[in-house]
Amino acid sequence: MDRFIITFGQKHAHRVNGTTFDKDSVAVIRAEDYEEARKLAFNFFDNKFHNCMTEEEFDDGNLIQYFPRGKFNAN
Repeated sequence: MDRFIITFGQKHAHRVNGTTFDKDSVAVIRAEDYEEARKLAFNFFDNKFHNCMTEEEFDDGNLIQYFPRGKFNAN
């Protein structure tokens, strides 16, 4: 399974399994492919997320600057 990164818009905030996902964090979803990752993101966050990308596409170097709360597993 691959890891996909979900980012959120300024007004998007969700609580899933006791974890808050919002503009200051990213969600990590494990899925077989991009299509499955997007389906899982819609299941967890409805249509209130900004982007879904592969872990390779995500620039971890800017993680703390743009997402100060870090990464959290969604599934």
